[in-house]
Amino acid sequence: MRVEVTDVFLRDGLQDEPVIVSTAHKLEIAEALVDAGLKRIEVASFVNPKRVPQMADAADVLTSLPAVPGVVYTSLALNGRGIQRAADAGATDIQVVTSASQAHSNANAGHAIEDALASLGAAVAELPDVRFFAGISTAFTCPFEGAINPSHLLRVVRAFKGMGLTDIGLADTLGTTPTAQVMASLHHVREAEPDLTYYLHLHNAHSQALATVSAAVESGVVRFDAALGGYGGCPFAPGAHGNIATEELVRHLHDAGHQTGIDEDRLAEAVRLARDVVAHSPGAGVLDPAR
Repeated sequence: MRVEVTDVFLRDGLQDEPVIVSTAHKLEIAEALVDAGLKRIEVASFVNPKRVPQMADAADVLTSLPAVPGVVYTSLALNGRGIQRAADAGATDIQVVTSASQAHSNANAGHAIEDALASLGAAVAELPDVRFFAGISTAFTCPFEGAINPSHLLRVVRAFKGMGLTDIGLADTLGTTPTAQVMASLHHVREAEPDLTYYLHLHNAHSQALATVSAAVESGVVRFDAALGGYGGCPFAPGAHGNIATEELVRHLHDAGHQTGIDEDRLAEAVRLARDVVAHSPGAGVLDPAR
């Protein structure tokens, strides 16, 4: 089976690191990912730079990336202002994100879920030429509310469907959700909305994410997010673990006989570069979610 891997190191991988990686180094890592065969790379989020200083150069990164046939660079936005900033920088593929939990939505986006969705929906409607897709944070477990009722998740899925979005990502933001719970929630929303395309964004506590990948692939999910070196987390989700490592995910998929189009040796070079860049970049100080 062909499985698509999106590397999110340049956005999710860096947003929780206490360092500021230069635009030049970000572009170097993007080039290494392309050389390894990645066709879909998340490169930036257009969020408040006072809250997430690692993303302050989002527009510079996006406008400096070389056009490569077959490669898609994606960006993330949490509200209408972020969407407009991304579009002004030339973004062609934008992930719009809200939470399945009210408490995390307030902490992460500064708005209730309903307000966040209204802001996103209005901006999406004004940009018909942009390819939008959706992401739902804390889709299964919230650091403040605990387990998410699948019916709450389904309401958010249907809100995105109402915007005309058919590509929906479900995120285990903490990385602690048992495989059985992820699959039960996934089954619930797929049964209710079978015509949508779902993918998974898995963080990885206790090395359990690979088991979830195996179960999801068996159920027909063929796209996953991952980050070089397992970097990542959410500054506004206490206890969030790093992403599933791109290199571990690719190796796992290849060992299971699936195809990704990614060269493991060149991917290892990208991992070494990412680790070196993080290790030698200047510090950003301690992030304060209240800012």
